[in-house]
Amino acid sequence: MKVHVFGAVSSPSCANYALKRAAVDQADRFPEEVVRTVHQNFYVDDCLCSTSSVEEAVQLMSDLIEVCRGGGFHLTKWICNQQEVLKSVPSRERAKSIRGLDLDIKNNVTERALGIEWSTDDDTIGVKVDLKDRPCTRRGILSTVSSIYDPIGCVSPVILPAKQLLQVLCRSQLGWDEEIPLDISKKWQKWKAELLMLSQFKMPRCLKPSRFDAEAVTLHHFCDASEKGYGTVSYLRWQKEDEIQMSLVTSKARVAPLKEVSIPRMELAAATLAVRINHMIREELEFPIDQTYFWTDSMSVLGYVTNQTARFKTFVANRVAVIRDRSEPRQWRYVESSMNPADSCSRGVEVSKFLQWKACKDGPEFLKNPDNEWMNKCEVLPDDITVELEVKGKCLATEANQENW
Repeated sequence: MKVHVFGAVSSPSCANYALKRAAVDQADRFPEEVVRTVHQNFYVDDCLCSTSSVEEAVQLMSDLIEVCRGGGFHLTKWICNQQEVLKSVPSRERAKSIRGLDLDIKNNVTERALGIEWSTDDDTIGVKVDLKDRPCTRRGILSTVSSIYDPIGCVSPVILPAKQLLQVLCRSQLGWDEEIPLDISKKWQKWKAELLMLSQFKMPRCLKPSRFDAEAVTLHHFCDASEKGYGTVSYLRWQKEDEIQMSLVTSKARVAPLKEVSIPRMELAAATLAVRINHMIREELEFPIDQTYFWTDSMSVLGYVTNQTARFKTFVANRVAVIRDRSEPRQWRYVESSMNPADSCSRGVEVSKFLQWKACKDGPEFLKNPDNEWMNKCEVLPDDITVELEVKGKCLATEANQENW
């Protein structure tokens, strides 16, 4: 056999290996940036990468075409948010959506980038909402919720209420194809009708503000929990002298477990999720971050994080171990519930309110103030925490009963 069977389990792995091997074999002919792009910016057969200037983009595109041609790969369907770059590409090699367009005229083009809606005109990304007619059953609801592709989690607070409805149906042990109760059906139809407005949501594709040479870059994670769910939201804070910009990185919203869990434990689960998200972001971002901060409105979480002597119960101890392994107590800060943007990730929010909520994309207002106004003010010391923690009971033994062990 001279080819791999299409659809075989091994085929994607072999294709990825062949692509990366082509870059390795020709590493001496091309700049290091080209080889690195092949290794880090290709996702199966799609390449997504950004450059600082038009000239760099044109050169990188030319080198990628050549290095892939050396391995038998033909790169095509090019699209970019800069018309100067597209003009350097032959018309037949451009994406189908722009192949017949006049590039001298401003065109409103929307393309799919790894499943995400990308508007090249204003360089923003959004979520595609294409609702199909599904029966009002557990199976139909799950199919509709799963059809909303949001890997970044930029609209996770909107999806959470639908997941909570699914959990209610699951708790009631309703069959997959049975009709759902009338009260839940009304909530579902209302959520489904509002979901169409989600196509209006847009956020900047670029994390770093355009032409903004930041002097300090910090990463901020907010976590929160409620009886219905828990979640986190993460922002990058760019600072240059007195100018401060914020950008949304990712957010996660999860429903509470079916087994009832106390609010302090839910808050601790949200904090654990925050440190795991931080680990993932720090590995994936390709620029240095000066400092990371974690924000919570739960004093019990701060008590667990700062307490270095107590022996906690198993549920708490396992999560505290993860938090301490991937963060330090001095990184944790207290934020009031009214100022915590993660509140929507734990309770859910309606689409209409979500679209009007500026803090979703721009971050909380207090972080746009100078550092000295919030850094020390929000720091919580161990002496300030007076909450009851889940600590293991002490085991005492006397000489009389030790003989019976």
